[in-house]
Amino acid sequence: SSWAARPEHEVAIWHVHLDGGASVTLPPCRHPSTVRTLYSFEGGDVHVGDEPLGIATGAVVHSDVALELSADEAAEILVLQGRPIGQPVTQHGPFVMNDDAGIEQAVADYRATGFGGWPWRSEEPVHGHDPTRFARRPDGALEYAP
Repeated sequence: SSWAARPEHEVAIWHVHLDGGASVTLPPCRHPSTVRTLYSFEGGDVHVGDEPLGIATGAVVHSDVALELSADEAAEILVLQGRPIGQPVTQHGPFVMNDDAGIEQAVADYRATGFGGWPWRSEEPVHGHDPTRFARRPDGALEYAP
């Protein structure tokens, strides 16, 4: 039920790998306010239409038209897109809230409880909440919270 999961918000994250001489066409978004940003992070230059995009370079592109990406040699691009949420955004480290007071509260909550505490002996991931929290070890063994 998150905002990002709703199709009308057009949230997408694509890792595009182009072999040398390859091309791909990104489809147009339905809404012209959708923001689409490209980051070239590996390999050679990428051509965005007729414009070159060098390595370690980003570009905000029109999202409401089909966009051809091509590369003369292998390249990797990260494509991030989504509609603006229409809310103020404040960020500090991993915390993203609507205002500085929210950031301060999130940091205080984290320092006080680690967001509810971590009942496990190790830092491995925990999977699911139903029927209860558990950790699945690399060997497949399950451990339940005390």
